[in-house]
Amino acid sequence: MDGLIIKAVGGLYTVESPDGVLQCKARGIFRKQGISPCTGDRVTVENDVITEIHPRKNLLIRPPLANLDQLLFVLSVRDPAPNLLLLDRFLAVCVYKEIRPVLVFTKLDLADAERYAAIYRKTGFPVLFADYQDPASIQEINRMLEGKISAFTGNSGVGKSTLLNALDDRLCLETAHISKKLGRGRHTTRETALYTLPHGGKIADTPGFSTFETEAYAQIAPEELADCFPELRGIETPCRYADCRHLKEPGCAVRQAVEAGEIEKLRYESYTVMLREAMARKTY
Repeated sequence: MDGLIIKAVGGLYTVESPDGVLQCKARGIFRKQGISPCTGDRVTVENDVITEIHPRKNLLIRPPLANLDQLLFVLSVRDPAPNLLLLDRFLAVCVYKEIRPVLVFTKLDLADAERYAAIYRKTGFPVLFADYQDPASIQEINRMLEGKISAFTGNSGVGKSTLLNALDDRLCLETAHISKKLGRGRHTTRETALYTLPHGGKIADTPGFSTFETEAYAQIAPEELADCFPELRGIETPCRYADCRHLKEPGCAVRQAVEAGEIEKLRYESYTVMLREAMARKTY
């Protein structure tokens, strides 16, 4: 029968199937092939053994999560303030891996989130606010999760646990700690679990992305990087040169859009930093 891996601990896998929840091991041949089943994998199970891993649409390596529909970045407007270059790096990886990024701003009582939200509205990524004085804002986030496999990530102290508790109080997370119900006693890559929300969506709690090495997730080639910035890709007027890298080339429509305020300057600066790094990367 087919099922979904909802938890992976060492070499043991919890699989959700039409016949209930199964505790499974994986075929030894996967190890010889250099393949490891992970949370989020669609699999075939025979006699409590995973015999087939279905094709993945995407994969994160730390923590190991497959087939994500979306990744929610929880960002506090202060204490700590967002690191926008780091955020832009990981947003590009999400686009590259076909994972929809969603930005959720917290601690709205400490500062105005609009200065950050305005930057990212032009990207086309959903931008939401977690205002605990306004239940409708939490309901809007909850609707975003319905019927999807989602993961939450964010730096320590941004209020991720508070948000998860507000979405479903059965989680009972302690602030600044990891949910035992989500199956994560500590931030390691060996334990990853999905938790099912009342409306059927599934969520995973993940370590803070301040420790993520985006190069390990995806090495985006220079010629592909602009496509990972939706606002650059969406420029209607083409550049003079088809292979324009949007740095110093004459007739660059992207740079003109930045100067006109159509593209946020901070986002363009993140693109140029990442592009120069990609161009300097050695390929073998």
